Amino acid sequence: MVDAVFVGVAVLTIGSSIVALESRELIYGAIALAISMMGIAGFFILLDAPFVAMFQIAVYVGAVAVLVIFTVMLVRTQSLFSINEDKGRKAAGIVLMLVFMGGIGAIVLTSGLNSPSFGKFNSTPVDFTAIGKEMLTYYSPALIALALTLAGSVIGALALARREDIEQKNERID
Repeated sequence: MVDAVFVGVAVLTIGSSIVALESRELIYGAIALAISMMGIAGFFILLDAPFVAMFQIAVYVGAVAVLVIFTVMLVRTQSLFSINEDKGRKAAGIVLMLVFMGGIGAIVLTSGLNSPSFGKFNSTPVDFTAIGKEMLTYYSPALIALALTLAGSVIGALALARREDIEQKNERID
């Protein structure tokens, strides 16, 4: 059962990430980005880390994705939607990505993460289970209110976008 859920979340996350990258409309790309971040939160839930999943939803889906959607809605101009792509930009992006990935890989390999003494400290460990229980019991009403507020704001932004599209179609017809 967990394998089927994992495959479903993986397909949703990867599919929405591809849509976010390849979408011509910025608003659809931002919504797909929010869905892919929700998929990452689903992975945290499958890993039995609800505390991290709640923060993933609150910070990335709630703050970052909504900020991107509102920015696109407020600065909506035709120049944002008519992006000319050329092969030079795409090749430069791929080269830059490979350079960054190589640099990150070199840092990880030289950091000593694979040594047996890494991560062994003499301090008392933090009880993440207690933090998670506190977050999901005492602070759950605040998280629910935050989720409802953010969901309402996304729905409002989509309704405004739809209304502008309808008004523009009506002006073209007249």
